[in-house]
Amino acid sequence: MPKGVSPKAGAVPVYLEAGNTRVFACSLDWPGWCRRAKTDEEALDALAIYAPRYAVVAKQAGLRFPAAAHLTFDVVEQIPWRGGKAFSYVDFGALGSAAQRDSEPLTAAQAKRLAALLDAAWGVLDDVVAGAPAQLQKGPRGGGRDRDAVFAHVLGAEAAYARKLGVRHKQPQDRDEIAAVRADILAAISGARAGAPATTTGWLRRYAARRIAWHVLDHAWEIEDRS
Repeated sequence: MPKGVSPKAGAVPVYLEAGNTRVFACSLDWPGWCRRAKTDEEALDALAIYAPRYAVVAKQAGLRFPAAAHLTFDVVEQIPWRGGKAFSYVDFGALGSAAQRDSEPLTAAQAKRLAALLDAAWGVLDDVVAGAPAQLQKGPRGGGRDRDAVFAHVLGAEAAYARKLGVRHKQPQDRDEIAAVRADILAAISGARAGAPATTTGWLRRYAARRIAWHVLDHAWEIEDRS
């Protein structure tokens, strides 16, 4: 948050990350609660629309989530796009940059909370996959992966994301391997205290929790919507 700016009482602190043509709105305190749209206002509207869906994650983590009827946002940081027409992760559909707050040290309680919410996001994904049909509805042009392919994509991405936390695993293929990757990621996040990446080219823990949880939930919600 910029110096001299006071937080809005009761508002959810968020940041906006801009690409060339799209914007992500992300909650700083609720990892994975991020949505994308064409403008700042539309991104914030999308974030609000997905609040009830994210509330399921918070409930599974045993945490109280802001009531939808009283939900307001406080934009505490804006990450502008300075790349012109160059490739943008945001335009592609993914988060690209850490927020300023992500570099702050974590207390034991904060680290444990991040890990609990990430673990809950995985729980939501597992429940959605278990209840979804093998073949998902196709897009308007006939595209889109089916359930098992989406799940495999998430698992492959997590093996790559884990390396950003100093955790090395091949892409998991069975339940035990999935559990091992997740356990090591959670250990790396829940045991973190310093506001520094786990490796020289790694991710800050707050950003890692947000980025991994966002990817998990984005595809869990995709499977729900296409079932």
